[in-house]
Amino acid sequence: MKVIIHGGFFSESNTDAATKKAKQDAMCFIARESFEYLQSHTAVETVVYATSLLEDNPLFNAGIGSQIQADGVIRMSAALMDGVSKKMSGVINIEAVKNPIQVALVLQQEDDRILGGSGATNYARKNGFESFSTEIPQRRTEFEAKLKATGTGTVGCVALDREGRLAAATSTGGKGFEIPGRISDSATVAGNYVNEFCGVSLTGVGEDIVSGAVAAKIVTRVTDGMTLAQAFEKTFDELKPFDGFAGAIAIDKNGQVFHQDSHPKMVYAAYDGSHFDFFD
Repeated sequence: MKVIIHGGFFSESNTDAATKKAKQDAMCFIARESFEYLQSHTAVETVVYATSLLEDNPLFNAGIGSQIQADGVIRMSAALMDGVSKKMSGVINIEAVKNPIQVALVLQQEDDRILGGSGATNYARKNGFESFSTEIPQRRTEFEAKLKATGTGTVGCVALDREGRLAAATSTGGKGFEIPGRISDSATVAGNYVNEFCGVSLTGVGEDIVSGAVAAKIVTRVTDGMTLAQAFEKTFDELKPFDGFAGAIAIDKNGQVFHQDSHPKMVYAAYDGSHFDFFD
C-alpha cells in the first residue's frame, strides 16, 4: 500500500521559510493521515479523502483558498479516476462548493460523468452540496492588487490499496486572473489518469500539460512495458521544446513511487507506513 500527494508548485525565491515549513508539515500530516485511512478503505476512497484534506487547507490552491478569475469569481475543477473500472469523473469551473473532488466522486455513478460550469454547480446543489465560499482574504488582496499568487497550485493524490487497486484524484483552484471559461488540465486525462498498471496526477501550467498529454502518456508507456522512470523521462523530454511547466506524481502496480518536475519546485509527500519522501 502506498500514497503520494502533491500540493502544486511554489517559487523558491518568493516563499519564506515559515510558509515552506508549514507546507512541509501539512503535506506530511496529510500523507500520514491518508495512509492510515487506506488501511481500511479502497484506493478510490483514499484519493478522495486525501484530496479533500488538501482542499480544506488554505495553504494550497484548491477548495478553500482557490484563485480568483479575471471577473472576480472563483471557479474550481477536479477529477477522479478509478483504475479498476476505468471511469473518470469530474467537474470543470464549478462554483461555491467546499470540496469539488467529492462532487466528482458522486458523479462516478452517472452516465454523464464530467460536468462544467453552471451544470456542475447545479448538480452539486441537487446532490446536497451546500453553497460555500472558498475565498480567503489573501486571495482577494492578491486579486485587487492584480498580483499572481505564489506558493500554491493544483493538488492531487495517487494511491495503491491492499488489493492492488490504483486510483488518482486531482483538484485545482485555477491559475488566477484567467479568462472565465478557461479549462485547466485537472479534469482531463492529461492531468489525471490511471489504469490497472499506473496512476498519475499532475500540477503546473494546464495548457502545457494538455499540450503534452502528460498523464495519459506516462500511464500508456508504463502499460506498454516502460518503467516509471523511463516513462517520466521520455514524457518530460517531450515538454522541453516548448518549455512545458509540469510536475507529476505516480505509483505503479508494483508499488513503485515516482515524481518529477520540469521547473523548481513541486510540493509533494509520499508515505508507505514507515518512510516519508517529501520536498525539502
